[in-house]
Amino acid sequence: MTPRVPKLKYPPDVLTRTWQATSMLMDYPDDELISHLNLLTEVVATLPTKLSTGLQQTIDHLSTHPIYESQSNYVDTFDTRRRGCLFLTYFSNGETRKRGMALLRIKQVYTAAGLVLTNDQLPDHLCVVLEFAATTNQQAGLKIILDNRAGLELLRLHLNETDSPWRGALEAVCATLPALKGKDHEAVEQLIAEGPEDEEVGLSPYGMPDLLRMPGGAG
Repeated sequence: MTPRVPKLKYPPDVLTRTWQATSMLMDYPDDELISHLNLLTEVVATLPTKLSTGLQQTIDHLSTHPIYESQSNYVDTFDTRRRGCLFLTYFSNGETRKRGMALLRIKQVYTAAGLVLTNDQLPDHLCVVLEFAATTNQQAGLKIILDNRAGLELLRLHLNETDSPWRGALEAVCATLPALKGKDHEAVEQLIAEGPEDEEVGLSPYGMPDLLRMPGGAG
């Protein structure tokens, strides 16, 4: 059954291009990503200005800085800071048993859509979720994003506060979503004030979200 999600202001093809471009740009900056920056620039140029501006800023940074510098910056931004975690269910569930169940539910959505992840891919990694939403099942992917909206917004705040070169890409994704209100807004405020839960048990075999990088995104 198709999940019930809010209607968005951008058409499906715009969402596809925005989410897929962001999925690539938010991944670890290796030689393959750098080789695709010119193609990404062409794709981003077809998007509305509100979406393309931030994406192009991220592209420009990656194309004008040495790859080793971008790689070091990426690790410092996403792998060593809890607010920079790219694993979405971590924000809503912390390091608790509940996160294991949340991961399982997302994996079941992927399986139902015919997507099989490799062993080094966690189902809630932002790049994986965006790639799934862009190329496999837009409505089901959107529901996963909205179910984890508070964490996405906390990540966006972290990237803004640190003046991260990846903030423009993430802001493009957030700009495709409905405005925060009600419970979503309250959840963001609570996360800012209290942070994710901390139990540190029950996550095997999924591992610790702030210690794992997702090489190759959803590829």
